[in-house]
Amino acid sequence: MLKHSDIWQAIDRLAAQNGLSASGLARRAGLDPTTFNKSKRTTNEGKLRWPSTESLSKVLEATASSFSDFVGLVDNETVKGTMQRIPVIGYAQAGAQGFFDDAGYPVGTGWDELQFPHVGDPQAYALEISGDSMEPVYRDGDIIIVSPSASLRRGDRVVVKTTGGEVMAKQLLRSTANRIELQSINPAHPLRTLSPAEITWMARIVWASQ
Repeated sequence: MLKHSDIWQAIDRLAAQNGLSASGLARRAGLDPTTFNKSKRTTNEGKLRWPSTESLSKVLEATASSFSDFVGLVDNETVKGTMQRIPVIGYAQAGAQGFFDDAGYPVGTGWDELQFPHVGDPQAYALEISGDSMEPVYRDGDIIIVSPSASLRRGDRVVVKTTGGEVMAKQLLRSTANRIELQSINPAHPLRTLSPAEITWMARIVWASQ
């Protein structure tokens, strides 16, 4: 399974390969020099933070490296040896009919795709955020990777689709046989309490471009 430390170590190695510090690598890519600082690798609350896909794309372009080159710098043989093609689904598509089966797995073909180290779920997919309903955590254009088969625990960030077609990113506060409590990521939206019958599917967010 891909870990935060694997990705940050690969960034450090990419910088070293190019004779740069992590801040020097960020500067060459046109990013804020503090983007890859140690202090930026966790949130103020102490939670681990992933580098954004945008910042990774910029440093790969700045160093003329491919994503495969970057994966080769990851100190994890399982990750390096196993890549999967992940469909990228638009936020509007996620709320439409016919794009998912009853278990929350994407169906059909013709999606955009991205190559990503294996996340432990062959049916994982990427959801491209559109609009501001998931701010401030997920912004317009961000990519989140969702695993329908991942087990759900209290405190997990999840994507939920209701029987009415609403798709939302929430934090799972509590799940019982009779109700599911969901904390809004956007503070402008209130706590949601739904019955299991109101939820079409709920899947855990396993990676986000933040």
